[in-house]
Amino acid sequence: MNIEQSEAGFSRSQPVAQSFAQFLLETQPGDFPDQAIATAKDLILDLICVAAAGSQTPLSKAITNHAANHFGGVNSAVPILFDGRLSSPVGAALAGGMMIDSVDAHDGYKLCKGHVGCALLPSVLAFAQATGLEDGAEFLHRIILGYEIGSRAGVALHASVADYHTSGAWMAVTCAALGARALELDIPTMREAIGIAEYHGPRSQMMRAIDHPTMVKDGSGWGAMAGTSAAFLAQDGFTGAPAITIEGDDVAHHWADMGERWLVNEQYIKPYPVCRWAQAPVEAARSLLEKHNLTSNDIEYVECDSFHEAIRLATSAPLTTEQAQYSLPFPVAAMIVKGKLGPEQINGESLKDPEILRLSTGMKLDEQVAYNEKFPANRIASVTFGLRDGTRLDSGPFEARGDPEEPFSSAEMRDKFHAYADPVLGKERARAIENAVDRLSEGGDIATLSNLLGAC
Repeated sequence: MNIEQSEAGFSRSQPVAQSFAQFLLETQPGDFPDQAIATAKDLILDLICVAAAGSQTPLSKAITNHAANHFGGVNSAVPILFDGRLSSPVGAALAGGMMIDSVDAHDGYKLCKGHVGCALLPSVLAFAQATGLEDGAEFLHRIILGYEIGSRAGVALHASVADYHTSGAWMAVTCAALGARALELDIPTMREAIGIAEYHGPRSQMMRAIDHPTMVKDGSGWGAMAGTSAAFLAQDGFTGAPAITIEGDDVAHHWADMGERWLVNEQYIKPYPVCRWAQAPVEAARSLLEKHNLTSNDIEYVECDSFHEAIRLATSAPLTTEQAQYSLPFPVAAMIVKGKLGPEQINGESLKDPEILRLSTGMKLDEQVAYNEKFPANRIASVTFGLRDGTRLDSGPFEARGDPEEPFSSAEMRDKFHAYADPVLGKERARAIENAVDRLSEGGDIATLSNLLGAC
């Protein structure tokens, strides 16, 4: 493809648009480092296991019904993730993104204060299924492209727009870009696609979801839907305004290291199915429990210090899974009482547990200026236990596990995959999915993986 084609399309051509188009449309499987390929496999498995756990939530049941019932028509040829009913690619991307987001245990990128994989995987999968892609290496290549584009798009958005928007805002652009590759759009049409996606993407205010947790969550499913739709719209001749998140002069420096610095390797991994901002205090509480051999019966009260955004996670007696995930006190209390924090602790009967609620509703939260100054590069918390015998135990500053500075090993990520996937899918099917993902880099068959991701 002749990169000079990028002079067509919008009224002016930016150098970053040319390099972006070249990176997106002209790179091929085998062009990326081995570490990026290995990391992408682990990230795909992480997203799949979170989706499997998420398929059991009320949010997932609502959104899969919506996709099956309202995204039908002649293009209903894509199976909805872990549901099996057919929808359009747009509907399947919507349902898959929201399903993963329904169990808040998926990857993220610190500097964009949000997530890439949640919207990326279901959109790339929907395009692959809709276009009959067979080559697993190309599928894996698109996933890596998505992490490189999505991470930078998120940082560029936050740097150029005052409001703190949800991940769906920048992931709409990313999904449209990957759709352009999947649909083999030329460069001018690709630019229309990302322009449509940026304009129509969900510029939803993240802190509203923090203060009032509901199923709207991080906008990832809506971003996947908007971006997937944008690529098809551009293919059909629809035009869009320039995507300034990518083409604006003021954000060009955010794209300058694309193809040199591999942000797929800099994603964080969540061990727990709650907001990343609550994971550090959960870690701090777990450390105190283990160090001092305590149970919840030993503890009279809990105090937590953290940064402003984390302290906003103030719901102490959640009534829904979403409220439990966007809470700081509840997951900390659940870890203290249950000694673990998995999908079952933020759903069902755990929400009514009187011992968890005793500690959660009585927890004192304080904002620390020193921790604010470190955010978002560092998400720090400290926890203090007040014991029944009058002793006070302080954890000291903690950060969550799984950050790129101290990443989980591949073996630890595989352990998480089976911990989340096996109870829903069974060990045999989970192992088959793991094997299918591992074979992607060798050109493994996408149809095999797609079939394994059907109805639970």
